[in-house]
Amino acid sequence: MTIEKFINLYKKRFIDVYAYDYQKGSSVEQLYILSDIVKSLINEKWVRTNQRYEQNKEKQVYYFSMEFLPGRMLKNNLLNLGMLNTVEKGLKQLNLDLDTLAKAEVDPALGNGGLGRLASCFMDSIASTGIPGHGCGIRYRYGLFKQKFVDGYQVELPENWLRNGNLWEVRKENKSVIVRFGGSVSLVPNQTGQLEAHYHDTLNILAVPYDVAQVGYQNGVVNNLRLWSAEIPYGEEEHFNLEKEREEIKKITEVLYPDDSNYDGQLLRLKQEYFFSSAGVQSIVRYFKRLNLPWLAFSDKIAIHINDTHPTLCIPELMRILLDEEHLSWEQAWEITKNTVSYTNHTILQEAMERWSCEMVETLLPRIYQIIVEINRRHIEKKELIYGTHLTYQTAIISDGQIKMANLAIIGSHSINGVAKLHTDILKNSTLRDFYDMYPWKFNNKTNGITQRRWLQLANPALTELLDKTIGTQWHFNHTELKLFKAYEQNADVLNQLAEVKKANKERFARYVLAEKGIELSTEAIFDVQIKRLHAYKRQLLNALHILLRYLDIKQGTNAEYYPRVFIFGAKAAPSYTYAKSIIKFINALADLINHDPDVNHLLKIVFVENYGVSLAELIIPAADISEQISLAGKEASGTSNMKLMLNGAITVGTLDGANVEIRDYVGEDNFFTFGMSNHDVEQFYRSGSYNARHIYETNPKVHRVLNALLDNTIPNIMHEGQEIFDSLVTYNDEYFVLQDFESYVMTQLEVDRLYQQKELWNRMSLHNIAQAGPFSSDYTILRYADEIWNLSPYKK
Repeated sequence: MTIEKFINLYKKRFIDVYAYDYQKGSSVEQLYILSDIVKSLINEKWVRTNQRYEQNKEKQVYYFSMEFLPGRMLKNNLLNLGMLNTVEKGLKQLNLDLDTLAKAEVDPALGNGGLGRLASCFMDSIASTGIPGHGCGIRYRYGLFKQKFVDGYQVELPENWLRNGNLWEVRKENKSVIVRFGGSVSLVPNQTGQLEAHYHDTLNILAVPYDVAQVGYQNGVVNNLRLWSAEIPYGEEEHFNLEKEREEIKKITEVLYPDDSNYDGQLLRLKQEYFFSSAGVQSIVRYFKRLNLPWLAFSDKIAIHINDTHPTLCIPELMRILLDEEHLSWEQAWEITKNTVSYTNHTILQEAMERWSCEMVETLLPRIYQIIVEINRRHIEKKELIYGTHLTYQTAIISDGQIKMANLAIIGSHSINGVAKLHTDILKNSTLRDFYDMYPWKFNNKTNGITQRRWLQLANPALTELLDKTIGTQWHFNHTELKLFKAYEQNADVLNQLAEVKKANKERFARYVLAEKGIELSTEAIFDVQIKRLHAYKRQLLNALHILLRYLDIKQGTNAEYYPRVFIFGAKAAPSYTYAKSIIKFINALADLINHDPDVNHLLKIVFVENYGVSLAELIIPAADISEQISLAGKEASGTSNMKLMLNGAITVGTLDGANVEIRDYVGEDNFFTFGMSNHDVEQFYRSGSYNARHIYETNPKVHRVLNALLDNTIPNIMHEGQEIFDSLVTYNDEYFVLQDFESYVMTQLEVDRLYQQKELWNRMSLHNIAQAGPFSSDYTILRYADEIWNLSPYKK
């Protein structure tokens, strides 16, 4: 489409819809017309892609995830269609600004950080590598929550992101399915003696799909993200007379991760997990039946991938359909299910492994419960003869009145992958050791990746322009080409240009902070960034205690080595996670103290952005000098903010945890600030039980001074939170070894100060990180999934 054609089409379309000139329209109306034009171009490719998949009976993968965090989609769709420059220039001639219109789009509130963002990166890469694949999730009305800070405390507000609708979704009522809850089920012999499931008094919910196009990067492929919404079935409105009953249905797809600290919250989460698992599997089976192939071909044409344990009920649901509706034998159904399903584990923490009470599952999902019990019985019967009683019962799905979802996911799938080399090794050697002994062939590693198109081409156009000028544009399609940038490490002109790009991005973020928070930032300072979900193991607390030490040193005049620094945080805490919320209050109180102290704020400032999400990340990441990846070694499965920040030239301060290990391997230890214990060191403490946090507090003067400042009113208005944090570290022995790693962290940060002042060396380190970022593209991760797990081949035009 030429610029002229676009301009004429835009003017006409606006008048057709609104009956007045585009110049009189609001930014939301102007955005709507632009998205309508883009959708019409996408839809042509979408239809052709679906026709090709069905005509060729191509194998397709369905990626089930409880969350997707796509970010604003307008510019991403324009980029992938190859229309970004055309539209930008056309709008300029219309006296409209693309960035202004893009900001009128609401960030979809469908995820909570790493897991959801990874799922969206994978959707982009599945389409961009030409893999036939689709997403399956929930269309949350309010998503997670909108974070506000009130007196430094996190307050959760509804994130009504659908108030003006979703520009990119298509409601497909004709693809709706019924999902059953509750009631009872009886197995009755039919005329041939086979048992048939008969359902009684069930609550039937209509699952309505909303499809969102996933556009491949300039390859003509458009896949589908199907998000399910819970509604009252047509014609059954009279059965839901009470407002309470109607509200119960709405709740199923209302919020992401409802508070599960009580029974009702846990029940709602279980409903959500079965709702989208059942709806997704039903729609997949319906598609397969259109192919008119025998059931034994199911796993040759369908792959189901479950992203963490939330969609594990796909396994018994597929069994239910094959047994009860298609009348296959147990052996046939089980073989098909195992060969179809694969599972990604995203956690090392045992407490994060999902468990549901048997009583709850039996009450809410009686037939699913029967099938899980039978899967468990057969597993024990078969494995006890081979592996003995102890190992077999260690791997049982049902234990102590609970259903272990990770155990079900492993037993019911043909592949289990970790998301970083260290993570996978820990799964095999520790967390899931019993399963690895039993099924070693199922385990494999697929290190996470990011879609570098969004996180570089869209988030950092100035750096993109510099790369295009120096190494050409082939890296847009093949990210390993970024390594060519390494040839410019000694080029003073390119290093200076790289520094100018970083400075411009810091100025852009500084303008945002001044406008939103009234805080003035110096772009000469180091911009030090930690952006991730607030959890104790991610150790935002370690970062904050180091800032507090700097504050105390500056006040006492012992700060000769400190270079000016801005510490930037973005994090949400789960609503029921009170300790994490106390850390947020502590950081905000510290920020209030520092930012208003003229003795300090020329050397130190803190910015804690509210309601951190994809759009804010696109603003913060290009401005970062330092990437804080400081989780306790052996606790972070992978991390992906480390990859985004590295790609944009930030240098990592990190432990040897998750994908940090592989990043350091690529960039070299001279271009990575390593500190803290290794996973081996942590394991030794666990084995010996010899860690003594109180001893560190009593013998390390820095630790003593910093922790006392939590209690002595150095920081106003944190009496309760300060005591809680102090007790967690000293009285309760510092679960995540913050005090053990503190000294190493402080010394490493002094090294950061020293090297940042050597501008040419720092710019060279930054360039080296960018040049080595290619292997962390999600395109390569997806190609490995496709080849080694899903048995799929990419489409070539």
